Amino acid sequence: MSHLTRSIGLARLKNTLQTLLIVASLALVLALPGYLLTGIPGVLVSLIVVAIVVQITGWVPARLVLASSGAGLLRRHQAPTLYQALDVLYQRAGLEQPPQLYYTPSPELNAFTVGGPREGGIALTEGLVRTLDLAQLVGVLAHEVSHLRHGDTRVMSMAAAMTRLTLWLALLLQISLLVMLPSLVAEGEPLPWLALLAAACAPTLSSLLQLALSRRREYSADLEAVALTGDPYALASALTVLERHHGAWLMTMFGRRPPAWLDWLRTHPPTRERIRRLLALVKGSHVSVSPTHRDDAARPVILERPGPLGRRYWIVRRR
Repeated sequence: MSHLTRSIGLARLKNTLQTLLIVASLALVLALPGYLLTGIPGVLVSLIVVAIVVQITGWVPARLVLASSGAGLLRRHQAPTLYQALDVLYQRAGLEQPPQLYYTPSPELNAFTVGGPREGGIALTEGLVRTLDLAQLVGVLAHEVSHLRHGDTRVMSMAAAMTRLTLWLALLLQISLLVMLPSLVAEGEPLPWLALLAAACAPTLSSLLQLALSRRREYSADLEAVALTGDPYALASALTVLERHHGAWLMTMFGRRPPAWLDWLRTHPPTRERIRRLLALVKGSHVSVSPTHRDDAARPVILERPGPLGRRYWIVRRR
């Protein structure tokens, strides 16, 4: 077993355990206000509502994002080089569906996954395509394929649903306690300080856990991208470019060293830490070639830009 394979295996196990711990913590925080309201039935109803919301929102938000961004569907003849790389990445990831690429005419440097492993794709912005070279784009695509492969869109939808429901239950608990407060005082009963504390802290704690889960899934996608391409340098290089563009506003507000507490409010981990972890995987190991050819490096990655397909296409039509 090579050093790279061993490093990826250990990091994968760590990421999995941490993800399970965060999801369990989210469920526990959600269960607390539900239990304080109605006991065990409140906990069961809360979990059932989360499952229903995840099923309903599994594909609708992705389509709404694409519709509002003026996205177009990239055909194979419009981006043959990217589709050739995606074919290899999909095969290595074990995804049986045909690759689908979407294009949004935005100057922002961004890429995101829509849908899940069975029905989904990857969206790239114009700014990203213009800024990154082919090897960097393949590293980013591998990262997004990893999100697609593990259904991270569905996982984050579940976390968001749990956070929203926790907020609503905590608000309902607060209202119930305020209604009961006069009678408790009149009867000389002790105030339910524990319930008040739970109602006050549960939404904030759930939001922080949701952000932590998002950061953990990004670390996992970085790791799985390296497993797909065998080339940590391409993704690390792409992250360096993205940090140069996205990190400018942080430097404007906080200087060259943002405060440590800001990391708790990020949806993505600090880029420097992501790069450090990527490069740590290849110490003493041989790096294989990513799924691109040198002859493709000079070719434009998008030969023809697609036009927006309109809101009706994304909302109504099944892919």
